[in-house]
Amino acid sequence: MPIEIERKFLVSGRNWRQSNGVHYLQGYLNLDKERTVRVRRTEKQAFLCVKGISIGASRTEFEYEIPSDDAEQLLKLCTGSIIQKIRYTVIYKGLKWEIDEFLGDNEGLVVAEVELESENQVFEKPEWVGTDVTHDPRYFNANLAVNPYKNWHGKNLI
Repeated sequence: MPIEIERKFLVSGRNWRQSNGVHYLQGYLNLDKERTVRVRRTEKQAFLCVKGISIGASRTEFEYEIPSDDAEQLLKLCTGSIIQKIRYTVIYKGLKWEIDEFLGDNEGLVVAEVELESENQVFEKPEWVGTDVTHDPRYFNANLAVNPYKNWHGKNLI
C-alpha cells in the first residue's frame, strides 16, 4: 500500500524561489475525515488522488493520471473553493522540497512540504523553512478549500 510521509512548514523570505513554478488548480470531491478525494490539474497533466486519514505525518495515498478534460469537469463538482497555487521545487541536501505559493482565497500563504522515508528521518531544513505545521489541520489543502486563508483572523505566521 502506498504511504506518504510528509512534513509541512511555513516559509519566509524569497530565497527558495530558484526556478519557475507550475500553476495548479485542485479541488475536493470528498472531504470526509477518513479520506479525501482530490482532483488536480496543471497546464500539462491532471490527476485524481485518494488519501486516507493522517496518522502522525503518514497516510495512504493513491494517485492516478486522468484526462485533462475529465479533470475540468470534475473541478466543477468540487466542494468549497478551488485551490489555486504555484508550486516550486527545490532540492536541498538531497531532499525534494515542494513550495506552494497560494493564490486566490489563500493568497499570502506559502507552505513547504518535504516527503520523507520515515517519520523519524533526520533532515536539515533550509534557512527559509519556519514553523512546523504538519499537525495543524488549518494548513491541509482540503481545509483551505472550505476555510480559506483570507478568512483567518490573527494568522499564525512565522
